[in-house]
Amino acid sequence: MKKIVILLLGFSLSLSAQIPAGKKVISSLYVYDLASGKSELILTEKRHFEAPNWSRDGQYLLINAYGKLEKISPKGIKLGELNTGSVDKANNDHGYSFDGKSLYISSAKAEIKEHTSFIYKVSSEGGNPVQLTPLTPSYWHGISPDGKTMVYCAARNGNYDVYAMSSNGGEEIRLTSTEGLDDGPEYAPDGKHIYINSYRSGMMQIWRMKADGSEPEQMTFDAHSNWFAHISPNNQLATIITYMEDQKQAHPFGHQVKLRLLDLKTKAVKDLTDAFYGGQGTINVPSWSPDGKKFAYVRYALEDL
Repeated sequence: MKKIVILLLGFSLSLSAQIPAGKKVISSLYVYDLASGKSELILTEKRHFEAPNWSRDGQYLLINAYGKLEKISPKGIKLGELNTGSVDKANNDHGYSFDGKSLYISSAKAEIKEHTSFIYKVSSEGGNPVQLTPLTPSYWHGISPDGKTMVYCAARNGNYDVYAMSSNGGEEIRLTSTEGLDDGPEYAPDGKHIYINSYRSGMMQIWRMKADGSEPEQMTFDAHSNWFAHISPNNQLATIITYMEDQKQAHPFGHQVKLRLLDLKTKAVKDLTDAFYGGQGTINVPSWSPDGKKFAYVRYALEDL
Protein backbone atom coordinates (compact mmCIF):
# COMPACT_ATOMS: atom_id res chain seq x y z
CA MET A 1 0.00 0.00 0.00
CA LYS A 2 2.49 2.47 -1.22
CA LYS A 3 2.71 5.25 -3.69
CA ILE A 4 1.30 4.83 -7.19
CA VAL A 5 0.02 1.36 -6.34
CA ILE A 6 -1.70 0.96 -3.00
CA LEU A 7 -1.39 -2.48 -1.48
CA LEU A 8 -4.27 -2.96 0.91
CA LEU A 9 -5.09 -6.27 2.61
CA GLY A 10 -3.26 -8.12 -0.13
CA PHE A 11 -4.92 -6.35 -3.05
CA SER A 12 -3.30 -3.81 -5.35
CA LEU A 13 -5.13 -0.66 -6.39
CA SER A 14 -3.64 1.56 -9.08
CA LEU A 15 -4.17 5.30 -9.18
CA SER A 16 -6.52 4.96 -12.15
CA ALA A 17 -8.63 2.53 -10.12
CA GLN A 18 -9.01 5.16 -7.40
CA ILE A 19 -10.51 7.71 -9.79
CA PRO A 20 -14.31 7.44 -10.09
CA ALA A 21 -15.60 6.18 -13.42
CA GLY A 22 -16.22 8.92 -15.94
CA LYS A 23 -13.95 11.41 -14.18
CA LYS A 24 -10.49 12.85 -14.80
CA VAL A 25 -8.11 14.64 -12.46
CA ILE A 26 -7.33 18.34 -12.23
CA SER A 27 -4.09 19.11 -10.34
CA SER A 28 -3.35 22.47 -8.70
CA LEU A 29 0.08 23.44 -7.39
CA TYR A 30 0.10 25.76 -4.37
CA VAL A 31 2.76 27.59 -2.37
CA TYR A 32 1.95 28.17 1.30
CA ASP A 33 3.46 31.23 2.99
CA LEU A 34 4.04 30.72 6.72
CA ALA A 35 4.08 34.43 7.55
CA SER A 36 0.75 35.25 5.90
CA GLY A 37 -0.87 31.89 6.55
CA LYS A 38 -2.14 31.86 2.98
CA SER A 39 -1.78 29.53 0.00
CA GLU A 40 -1.03 30.93 -3.45
CA LEU A 41 -2.21 28.98 -6.49
CA ILE A 42 0.60 28.98 -9.07
CA LEU A 43 -0.45 26.31 -11.58
CA THR A 44 -3.60 24.36 -12.48
CA GLU A 45 -3.68 21.71 -15.19
CA LYS A 46 -6.18 19.14 -16.40
CA ARG A 47 -3.86 16.24 -15.78
CA HIS A 48 -2.37 14.40 -12.82
CA PHE A 49 0.94 15.56 -11.30
CA GLU A 50 2.42 15.07 -7.85
CA ALA A 51 4.89 15.62 -5.07
CA PRO A 52 6.69 18.97 -5.43
CA ASN A 53 10.29 19.34 -4.24
CA TRP A 54 11.82 22.80 -3.92
CA SER A 55 15.28 23.02 -5.48
CA ARG A 56 18.05 23.87 -3.03
CA ASP A 57 18.79 27.13 -4.83
CA GLY A 58 15.11 28.10 -4.70
CA GLN A 59 14.85 28.54 -8.46
CA TYR A 60 12.21 25.92 -9.24
CA LEU A 61 9.87 23.20 -8.03
CA LEU A 62 10.24 19.61 -9.26
CA ILE A 63 7.12 17.49 -9.83
CA ASN A 64 6.51 14.07 -11.34
CA ALA A 65 3.89 13.42 -14.00
CA TYR A 66 3.41 10.23 -16.02
CA GLY A 67 6.83 8.92 -15.02
CA LYS A 68 8.77 12.06 -15.92
CA LEU A 69 10.18 14.85 -13.73
CA GLU A 70 9.35 18.44 -14.63
CA LYS A 71 10.58 21.83 -13.44
CA ILE A 72 8.09 24.56 -12.49
CA SER A 73 9.15 28.07 -11.45
CA PRO A 74 7.86 29.39 -8.07
CA LYS A 75 5.54 31.56 -10.15
CA GLY A 76 4.10 28.57 -12.01
CA ILE A 77 6.02 28.87 -15.28
CA LYS A 78 6.75 25.50 -16.88
CA LEU A 79 10.50 25.09 -17.38
CA GLY A 80 10.56 21.71 -19.10
CA GLU A 81 11.49 18.14 -18.24
CA LEU A 82 14.62 17.13 -16.36
CA ASN A 83 16.73 14.65 -18.31
CA THR A 84 16.83 11.38 -16.36
CA GLY A 85 18.01 9.10 -19.15
CA SER A 86 16.41 5.68 -19.18
CA VAL A 87 14.60 6.31 -15.88
CA ASP A 88 11.15 7.29 -17.11
CA LYS A 89 8.71 5.69 -14.68
CA ALA A 90 9.34 7.91 -11.68
CA ASN A 91 6.84 7.77 -8.84
CA ASN A 92 6.20 10.44 -6.23
CA ASP A 93 9.28 9.76 -4.07
CA HIS A 94 12.17 11.96 -5.17
CA GLY A 95 14.28 14.74 -3.70
CA TYR A 96 17.60 16.54 -3.38
CA SER A 97 20.69 16.19 -1.24
CA PHE A 98 21.23 19.01 1.25
CA ASP A 99 24.01 20.49 -0.90
CA GLY A 100 21.72 20.45 -3.94
CA LYS A 101 24.16 18.52 -6.12
CA SER A 102 22.35 15.18 -6.29
CA LEU A 103 18.79 14.06 -6.97
CA TYR A 104 17.31 10.77 -5.79
CA ILE A 105 14.50 9.19 -7.79
CA SER A 106 12.23 6.22 -7.09
CA SER A 107 11.16 4.59 -10.33
CA ALA A 108 9.78 1.42 -11.82
CA LYS A 109 11.46 -0.44 -14.65
CA ALA A 110 9.79 -0.78 -18.02
CA GLU A 111 10.92 -4.36 -18.48
CA ILE A 112 9.20 -5.54 -15.25
CA LYS A 113 5.43 -5.82 -15.57
CA GLU A 114 4.72 -6.18 -11.86
CA HIS A 115 4.66 -3.12 -9.60
CA THR A 116 8.25 -2.13 -8.78
CA SER A 117 10.22 0.78 -7.39
CA PHE A 118 14.01 1.07 -7.37
CA ILE A 119 16.06 4.04 -6.15
CA TYR A 120 18.39 5.94 -8.48
CA LYS A 121 20.86 8.79 -8.07
CA VAL A 122 21.54 11.44 -10.69
CA SER A 123 23.09 14.89 -10.87
CA SER A 124 20.59 17.61 -10.01
CA GLU A 125 21.28 18.98 -13.47
CA GLY A 126 20.13 15.69 -15.00
CA GLY A 127 21.98 12.93 -16.80
CA ASN A 128 22.23 9.16 -16.61
CA PRO A 129 21.06 7.88 -13.21
CA VAL A 130 22.87 5.18 -11.25
CA GLN A 131 20.74 2.46 -9.65
CA LEU A 132 21.35 2.19 -5.90
CA THR A 133 18.92 -0.43 -4.58
CA PRO A 134 19.03 -3.93 -6.08
CA LEU A 135 15.77 -4.94 -4.39
CA THR A 136 12.21 -3.77 -5.00
CA PRO A 137 9.99 -2.16 -3.88
CA SER A 138 12.19 0.61 -2.45
CA TYR A 139 10.98 4.20 -2.05
CA TRP A 140 13.41 7.05 -1.36
CA HIS A 141 12.45 9.61 1.30
CA GLY A 142 15.51 11.26 2.81
CA ILE A 143 19.23 11.93 2.76
CA SER A 144 21.56 12.76 5.65
CA PRO A 145 22.85 16.35 5.88
CA ASP A 146 26.39 15.20 5.10
CA GLY A 147 25.12 13.43 1.98
CA LYS A 148 26.56 10.06 2.97
CA THR A 149 23.44 8.07 3.86
CA MET A 150 20.00 7.78 2.32
CA VAL A 151 16.90 6.43 4.07
CA TYR A 152 13.95 4.81 2.41
CA CYS A 153 10.87 2.67 2.90
CA ALA A 154 11.02 -0.86 1.52
CA ALA A 155 8.97 -4.05 1.62
CA ARG A 156 11.03 -7.06 2.55
CA ASN A 157 9.40 -10.39 3.42
CA GLY A 158 5.95 -8.85 3.27
CA ASN A 159 6.49 -5.97 5.70
CA TYR A 160 7.30 -2.31 5.03
CA ASP A 161 10.10 -0.92 7.18
CA VAL A 162 12.69 1.85 7.13
CA TYR A 163 16.14 1.12 5.75
CA ALA A 164 19.40 3.01 5.32
CA MET A 165 22.10 2.68 2.69
CA SER A 166 25.17 4.58 1.55
CA SER A 167 24.18 7.31 -0.89
CA ASN A 168 26.49 5.56 -3.37
CA GLY A 169 24.81 2.17 -2.89
CA GLY A 170 25.91 -0.84 -0.88
CA GLU A 171 24.67 -2.78 2.13
CA GLU A 172 21.04 -2.34 3.15
CA ILE A 173 20.65 -1.63 6.88
CA ARG A 174 17.26 -2.16 8.53
CA LEU A 175 16.34 0.59 11.00
CA THR A 176 12.82 -0.44 12.06
CA SER A 177 11.29 -3.85 12.66
CA THR A 178 7.79 -3.24 14.00
CA GLU A 179 4.74 -5.02 12.58
CA GLY A 180 2.79 -2.83 10.21
CA LEU A 181 3.96 0.06 8.08
CA ASP A 182 6.92 2.33 8.90
CA ASP A 183 7.24 4.91 6.14
CA GLY A 184 8.36 8.39 5.10
CA PRO A 185 11.82 8.52 6.75
CA GLU A 186 13.36 11.98 6.65
CA TYR A 187 16.48 13.34 8.37
CA ALA A 188 16.36 16.38 10.58
CA PRO A 189 18.71 19.11 9.27
CA ASP A 190 21.09 18.51 12.19
CA GLY A 191 21.25 14.78 11.37
CA LYS A 192 20.38 13.68 14.91
CA HIS A 193 16.92 12.27 14.22
CA ILE A 194 15.00 10.53 11.46
CA TYR A 195 11.28 11.29 11.38
CA ILE A 196 8.85 8.63 10.17
CA ASN A 197 5.17 7.82 10.15
CA SER A 198 4.35 4.49 11.76
CA TYR A 199 1.35 2.27 12.42
CA ARG A 200 2.97 0.62 15.44
CA SER A 201 0.41 2.12 17.86
CA GLY A 202 -2.57 0.96 15.77
CA MET A 203 -3.04 4.45 14.31
CA MET A 204 -0.79 6.14 11.75
CA GLN A 205 1.21 8.72 13.71
CA ILE A 206 4.45 10.66 13.40
CA TRP A 207 7.46 9.29 15.28
CA ARG A 208 11.14 10.09 15.39
CA MET A 209 14.19 8.03 16.24
CA LYS A 210 17.92 8.45 16.49
CA ALA A 211 19.78 8.18 13.19
CA ASP A 212 20.70 4.56 14.00
CA GLY A 213 17.03 3.64 14.57
CA SER A 214 17.22 3.61 18.36
CA GLU A 215 15.09 5.47 20.93
CA PRO A 216 11.80 5.79 19.02
CA GLU A 217 9.63 8.64 20.28
CA GLN A 218 6.01 9.33 19.35
CA MET A 219 5.35 12.89 18.16
CA THR A 220 1.59 12.98 17.35
CA PHE A 221 -1.21 11.40 19.36
CA ASP A 222 -4.60 12.27 17.87
CA ALA A 223 -7.36 10.25 16.20
CA HIS A 224 -6.33 11.11 12.63
CA SER A 225 -4.04 9.33 10.16
CA ASN A 226 -0.87 11.47 10.09
CA TRP A 227 1.75 11.05 7.36
CA PHE A 228 5.01 12.42 6.01
CA ALA A 229 6.73 14.80 8.43
CA HIS A 230 8.81 17.27 6.41
CA ILE A 231 11.27 19.12 8.60
CA SER A 232 11.79 22.86 8.24
CA PRO A 233 15.33 24.10 7.51
CA ASN A 234 15.57 25.58 11.03
CA ASN A 235 14.78 22.16 12.57
CA GLN A 236 11.91 23.57 14.65
CA LEU A 237 8.79 22.63 12.68
CA ALA A 238 7.40 19.95 10.40
CA THR A 239 4.56 19.93 7.93
CA ILE A 240 2.37 16.82 8.05
CA ILE A 241 -0.57 15.65 5.97
CA THR A 242 -3.59 14.46 7.91
CA TYR A 243 -6.47 12.33 6.65
CA MET A 244 -9.77 13.38 8.18
CA GLU A 245 -10.90 9.74 8.35
CA ASP A 246 -8.73 6.88 9.56
CA GLN A 247 -7.10 5.18 6.54
CA LYS A 248 -5.39 2.45 8.58
CA GLN A 249 -2.08 1.75 6.79
CA ALA A 250 -2.99 3.37 3.47
CA HIS A 251 -2.48 6.87 2.09
CA PRO A 252 -4.88 6.83 -0.85
CA PHE A 253 -5.57 9.47 -3.44
CA GLY A 254 -8.89 11.30 -3.44
CA HIS A 255 -9.79 11.83 0.22
CA GLN A 256 -10.37 14.77 2.51
CA VAL A 257 -7.06 15.86 4.02
CA LYS A 258 -5.55 18.94 5.60
CA LEU A 259 -2.02 20.18 6.15
CA ARG A 260 -0.84 20.83 9.68
CA LEU A 261 2.25 22.17 11.43
CA LEU A 262 4.00 20.17 14.13
CA ASP A 263 6.20 21.93 16.69
CA LEU A 264 9.15 19.58 17.16
CA LYS A 265 9.88 20.82 20.68
CA THR A 266 6.43 21.01 22.25
CA LYS A 267 4.69 18.48 19.94
CA ALA A 268 1.83 20.94 19.51
CA VAL A 269 -0.04 20.63 16.21
CA LYS A 270 -2.01 23.34 14.46
CA ASP A 271 -3.99 23.46 11.23
CA LEU A 272 -2.55 25.27 8.24
CA THR A 273 -5.35 24.57 5.76
CA ASP A 274 -8.99 23.64 5.79
CA ALA A 275 -9.84 20.15 4.58
CA PHE A 276 -9.46 19.65 0.82
CA TYR A 277 -9.48 16.88 -1.79
CA GLY A 278 -6.04 15.30 -1.88
CA GLY A 279 -3.94 12.57 -0.32
CA GLN A 280 -1.39 10.52 -2.25
CA GLY A 281 0.66 12.99 -4.29
CA THR A 282 -0.21 16.09 -2.25
CA ILE A 283 3.01 16.37 -0.23
CA ASN A 284 4.87 13.03 -0.21
CA VAL A 285 8.37 14.48 -0.25
CA PRO A 286 10.38 17.41 1.21
CA SER A 287 8.92 20.63 -0.20
CA TRP A 288 10.19 23.50 1.99
CA SER A 289 11.75 26.52 0.32
CA PRO A 290 15.45 26.90 1.20
CA ASP A 291 14.73 29.86 3.52
CA GLY A 292 12.03 27.90 5.38
CA LYS A 293 9.39 30.55 4.76
CA LYS A 294 7.23 28.59 2.31
CA PHE A 295 6.40 25.09 1.16
CA ALA A 296 4.66 23.62 -1.89
CA TYR A 297 1.84 21.11 -2.18
CA VAL A 298 -0.85 19.84 -4.58
CA ARG A 299 -4.64 19.89 -4.35
CA TYR A 300 -6.82 17.83 -6.64
CA ALA A 301 -10.27 18.03 -8.18
CA LEU A 302 -12.33 15.89 -10.55
CA GLU A 303 -14.23 16.75 -13.70
CA ASP A 304 -16.31 14.77 -16.16
CA LEU A 305 -14.54 13.12 -19.07
